[in-house]
Amino acid sequence: MTEEALKELGDHIASRLGDDVLKVEIKLGELIAIVRRPAIVKALTFLRDDTNCRFEQVMDITAVDYPEREERFEVVYNLLSLKHNQRIRVKVTTDEDTPVPSVVSVYSAANWFERETWDMFGVFFSDHPDLRRILTDYGFEGHPFRKDFPLTGYVEVRYDEEQKRVVYEPVKLTQDFRTFDFLSPWEGMTNVMLPGDEKAQAPNTGNTTGSKP
Repeated sequence: MTEEALKELGDHIASRLGDDVLKVEIKLGELIAIVRRPAIVKALTFLRDDTNCRFEQVMDITAVDYPEREERFEVVYNLLSLKHNQRIRVKVTTDEDTPVPSVVSVYSAANWFERETWDMFGVFFSDHPDLRRILTDYGFEGHPFRKDFPLTGYVEVRYDEEQKRVVYEPVKLTQDFRTFDFLSPWEGMTNVMLPGDEKAQAPNTGNTTGSKP
């Protein structure tokens, strides 16, 4: 679809959904619609059923974490129209405590996508039929894709031979955290000779004629 056609589609969506659409924009050749959180079910139902849209497949639902924002999470819905060979990205925002309406009633495939978003980010989806963790273990603490989640996690899992079962223990680091300078190996290792470096540092013999001395 050309950018002009995308703009026409975006204007159509904005006019039909009215105040439920906060913003429609085109970025990198993709149509993006930001809608009010309470209107997400209404908006996706329209995008699925409207003849000019026909976004009948939800390809993915995920989130992005911006901890500095008051509503730190952007929940992102990637939709596909096979009829029109077109995609749209729909976004809503929320915080750690405010639930987002589940869209399982609109797209059945949203079930596992919303569970994954809950598991990884801690975004709660109201009216979801079975909202529970899907990738982490039953006793897992926290949500790994949040920016403030520690890289080491909170617990470590191992099999205990004496107890003959899997046990959970607080993370115990074998060494202190190291301070990284964020340089690439080639920038940071300036005083180290690696095999082959001598080829790039051949001594200058002073012979400019190319003949033997």
